[in-house]
Amino acid sequence: MRSSDELRDLSATETAALIRSRAISPLEVLDAAITRAEAARGLNPLVTETFERARARARSVDPSLPLAGVPFAVKDLAHVAGVPTAWGSRGANGFVPKKSEPFVLKLEALGLLSIGKSATPELGLTGTTEALLRGPCRNPWDRTRSVGGSSGGAACLVAAGVLPMAHASDGGGSIRIPAACAGLVGLKPTRGLIDLEGSNLLPVNIAVNGVVTRTVADQSAFYDAIGLAPARSACAKPPLRIGLFTTSTSGRPVANEVRDAIVAAGKLCESLGHRVEELACPFAEQDVDDFLSYWALVAWIQLRTARLMMSRQFEPSKVEPWTHGMANHFARQKLTVLRAVSRLRGFGRRYGEVMQRFDVIVNMVTADVPPKLGYLAPDIDFDTHFERLRTWLPVTGLWNAAGAPAITLPLGRNAQDLPIGIQFGAKPGDDRLLLELAATLEEAAPWPRVAPAERWTK
Repeated sequence: MRSSDELRDLSATETAALIRSRAISPLEVLDAAITRAEAARGLNPLVTETFERARARARSVDPSLPLAGVPFAVKDLAHVAGVPTAWGSRGANGFVPKKSEPFVLKLEALGLLSIGKSATPELGLTGTTEALLRGPCRNPWDRTRSVGGSSGGAACLVAAGVLPMAHASDGGGSIRIPAACAGLVGLKPTRGLIDLEGSNLLPVNIAVNGVVTRTVADQSAFYDAIGLAPARSACAKPPLRIGLFTTSTSGRPVANEVRDAIVAAGKLCESLGHRVEELACPFAEQDVDDFLSYWALVAWIQLRTARLMMSRQFEPSKVEPWTHGMANHFARQKLTVLRAVSRLRGFGRRYGEVMQRFDVIVNMVTADVPPKLGYLAPDIDFDTHFERLRTWLPVTGLWNAAGAPAITLPLGRNAQDLPIGIQFGAKPGDDRLLLELAATLEEAAPWPRVAPAERWTK
C-alpha cells in the first residue's frame, strides 16, 4: 500500500503506468486523491465534489485505457451530466445539465476519473479566480495571492498535489495564466484541435480546451491519448530561430524579476544550441485594445445566451459587477467594438508575418508575479479592474486571436520563491515542436512538481 503522499508525487503518466501494470488499483489512487482534496479544502479549488461518482467509475475503469485511473477535475464551465454547472455565477441557481459535453465524454473515455468541478471566475471572464459565488481560490505557493484564471481551480488542485492533471480552457490566456501563477505547464493548442464547444460560432474563434499539468511529458501524453497532436512541421532539434521580447505593447511596466526570467529562459535556449534574438514587442497596442474590446463582446453574448444554455434558469440580476461592466463596455461602444473585431480577424496574418523570421517566440505570460487576492476582485470599480487586468496580462490574448499554439513553462522564480511562467509561442500547427522544445528545457532546468504543504496550510 502506497501512502497518499507517495502517490501525490507521481505524474499522470507514472500513475497510469502503475495502474496498467496492476501494481496499484484505480480505487487506491482515487481514494488517496480524495484524501488530499479534503486536506486542501481551505484553498477552495472545488465548487462541486463528485467523490462517490468517481469511486463508482474507478471500480469498473478499463486499466488498458491511455490514462486509466488518473484522477482529475472538470472546469466548472463545462457540462457533466447530472453534476451542477455554476459557471462561477450566483445566477446559475443550481442548474444541472442532462448531458455531458463531447469533450468531457472524450476525457472520460481516456479513463480519467473526475473528483469534481474546479473553480472558475464568473463565465471565465477575468484572470483571477475569486467568484463571489464561493469566494477566492488560493494559490498553493502563497495562500494570500491569486492562482490566476480562469482555470484557477484546476491549477490550484495540480499545484497543491491533489491531482497530477486537470481540465482547463483558454479564451484569452486561461490555461497559461494559472499555469504561470501556480508553477505548472499549460499548453494552449492550435485553433481547431480541441475548440471550446460553440466557440466556432463566435465572430473570432478564440477558445480551446486543454489541461494543466506538472510535467511536459503529461501534456504530451494527453495530446497523444486524444489523438489530436498535429503532425509537426519541424522538430525542436537545434538550432531553432527564437525571438524574445521582455516589454509589453504599451510601455506599461514589466517587473524586473519577470524580465530577468525571460532573459534567463533565452540563455537556457542558447545553451541548448538554439539561436536567440532579442527584439522589441512585435505587436501593437491596437492589437491588445482590439482583443479587450472583443472580450467585452464575448461577455455581452454570454449574458444573453446563458438563459438558453441553462434552460432559462439563469438570473442576470445576480451577475457580478465585473461581468455587467464588461457587457456594458460593449454596449456603450458597439461601433468601436465591431471595428475592432474586423481588425482582429486579420491578426492571424500579421502574426504570421512576425513568425516568418522565427520558429518560436518567447515572452511573458504575466507582467508580474501573482497579485494579492482582491487586486482583481469582481466587485471592485470596473475601470480600476480593467486597467489592472490589461497591465498584468499584456499579451496572452493575442495567441488566441492568431489561433496559434503557446505553452507556459515554470522556468522562473522571484525572491519570495513565487513561480514566474514563461510563454513559448509558435506557428499554427507547431504544437508538437513546442512540446519537444519544452521537454528539453525541463530536462535542462527541472522545476518543483508541487507546492510544499507548509506553503498553503499556514
